[in-house]
Amino acid sequence: MKVRKNDNVLVIAGKDKGKKGKIRFSYPRQERVVVEGVNMIKRHSRARGVARQAGIVEREAPLHVSNVMLICNKCGNPARVGSRMLEDGKKARFCRSCLEVLD
Repeated sequence: MKVRKNDNVLVIAGKDKGKKGKIRFSYPRQERVVVEGVNMIKRHSRARGVARQAGIVEREAPLHVSNVMLICNKCGNPARVGSRMLEDGKKARFCRSCLEVLD
């Protein structure tokens, strides 16, 4: 996966196409991410004593990683992401449009 937690992304497909948000959770094995304020669903919850009240709870559901694009810090546009080795031997992600290192 080329996106990580705390990356700013743009949703490029689905009911929330065009929305921007920050990745809250990343699930690499399922290739899914949870983005703040995107793909909101309603869940009915049962009361659990004093701790939790019963009712309808609205929360974010996971999106497939192919439906989001990373927003570059330098150019501010959604960008395809590549990876390269730096001079010190570390692997880093870079924006394919402006060639700026993201990490």
